[in-house]
Amino acid sequence: MEPALPIRKIIHVDMDAFYASVEQLDDPSLVGKAIAVGGGGTRGVVSAASYEARKYGVRSAMSGALAKKLCPDLIFVRTNFERYREISEKIKKVFFEYTDLVEPLSLDEAYLDVTENKRGNPSATMIAQEIREKIKETTGLNASAGISINKFIAKVASDINKPNGQKTVPPEEVLDFLEQLDIKKFYGVGKVMKEKMYRHGIYTGADLKKKSLEYLEENFGKSGGYYYNIVRGIHTSKVKTERTRKSLAAERTFNENISSEIFMLERLEHIAEEVAKRLKKSKVAGRTITLKIKYRDFTLQTRSKTLPLYIASKELILDNVKDLLYQDEMKDSVRLLGISMSNLNNENPKKKEKISEKTIDVQLKLDF
Repeated sequence: MEPALPIRKIIHVDMDAFYASVEQLDDPSLVGKAIAVGGGGTRGVVSAASYEARKYGVRSAMSGALAKKLCPDLIFVRTNFERYREISEKIKKVFFEYTDLVEPLSLDEAYLDVTENKRGNPSATMIAQEIREKIKETTGLNASAGISINKFIAKVASDINKPNGQKTVPPEEVLDFLEQLDIKKFYGVGKVMKEKMYRHGIYTGADLKKKSLEYLEENFGKSGGYYYNIVRGIHTSKVKTERTRKSLAAERTFNENISSEIFMLERLEHIAEEVAKRLKKSKVAGRTITLKIKYRDFTLQTRSKTLPLYIASKELILDNVKDLLYQDEMKDSVRLLGISMSNLNNENPKKKEKISEKTIDVQLKLDF
């Protein structure tokens, strides 16, 4: 008999509409109103939206023009990342009062492993409640949380009772929870993958579980094994206190579309300089360079090349970006250009998670 998989007590804390909530906190006149952080002007892109704006369909990464069309009374607020970072640091301090095993994903969300914790509290559910109350007391902001046996399920669960709520999925309920879950709610299943799943008759976790490992690998490639495992509650990734950066990038959206490649090179020189600064600050270099091109009609194109050696200087980045720029003709005028460096020299080879027939031991009871 195979040993049971490790059962941890993982909390995923996710701040509710973080950027927008900070702006409403700092300016009470915005409370209860539909606001978008960023997105102002004719070419702006929304960074975040309040829940009042989301009711109209306003979402992050949406053009400000479309957001305003959906919600005519929308109020645009300029981003203030210095303030968001300040609040984020206060939130992290709350996390560390309970455990040192904290893995920040961004300014507004993090995983916490509270299997063993500083408060000696056996209930992850109670700890999550305390953390949310302490965040509210410290910052005035609401947070939601998901609690379960691994990072994947905790992440999915944190979205169930948003905003200002939490959801616990204890060991004995994991398999039923995953089987009943709509496939689009599985973390990592985006719009494109959702449509592909639908074409294969996969609408819920139960549908996914019926597919064999061979079927999933044949139709979904390397992701097939991942989907085979997660629907069985298998996700062994630990909470990492130091996240390894996998890429560095910079991009610019232009006030006017650019058609001339000479003008594009001028812009790319500044972007390459910014990428080089970020590489230097992080003390890394990269081998894979990618040029991102967004055309007038919002069509996105990427061109990449992998080099035999690591590079980090502006000059070498720009030389390789030039090759990518002239690699093919531009199909239209350009509204955005970006450069990213990946395959960094801080990456360690990862052991691939072995595909297993194991499911979690549902008989194991823990105080969740």
